[in-house]
Amino acid sequence: MRRDLLRTGAFALAFAGSVGISAAQQPQRSQQDNAQQTPSGKMGKEEPSSHAATAQPQQNAVFVNGALAVPDAPANTDTVPAKFSQKNAADDELITIAYTFKTLGDDERRAIYEALKGQQAGSAFNADIGTELPPGIELRPVPDDLAARVPQTKDYSYAVTHDRVLLVGTSRVVAGVFADANVPVKGRRGP
Repeated sequence: MRRDLLRTGAFALAFAGSVGISAAQQPQRSQQDNAQQTPSGKMGKEEPSSHAATAQPQQNAVFVNGALAVPDAPANTDTVPAKFSQKNAADDELITIAYTFKTLGDDERRAIYEALKGQQAGSAFNADIGTELPPGIELRPVPDDLAARVPQTKDYSYAVTHDRVLLVGTSRVVAGVFADANVPVKGRRGP
C-alpha cells in the first residue's frame, strides 16, 4: 500500500511539472514584442520609448537636469550628466590616467610649471594628454620638494618643452600638461 502511494505521488508530481513547463512555453506577448509591431518598430529606426512624453520639472523638484536644485547645493558637480555640463563632457574625454591631475587647483598647476620649467630634461616634443612619448625622450623623476608640495606628482616623471611641462606615468604616456598661465595654449593641453 505504501509503495502504491509513493508511486501515485511521484506520478502526480511528474504530471504537475509537465503541465507547468508546457504553460511556461506558451507564447506571451510582452511590451517589447508589442513595440516591435508598430510601424517604426518594424523598421528599426526608432527606439520604442522615443515618443514618450517628457515632463517639465516641477516647481519644487529636488533634481533638475541631473543637478541638485536645493539651496546651498554645490553647482556643476561630477554627478551632473555630461549632456547638461560642459565640464563633465570634457572630463568624459580624458583618459583615466589624467584624472590624477584633474582636481588640481590653479596654484598647484602653477607650482608644477614653475618648479620644472627651468629644468631641462632632454629634448621633448610637444605632446598632448594620452600621447606615448618615444624611447628617445629623456624623462626625469619629479623632485622630492615638488612631490611634497603637490603629492599627486609623486612617482611621475617629467619632460620639458619650450613652453610646457609634461608629466608622464610609468608607461611613458603623458598624464598631465602644464603651461604658463600667461601664455595661451592651443588645443586640449591640460586636464
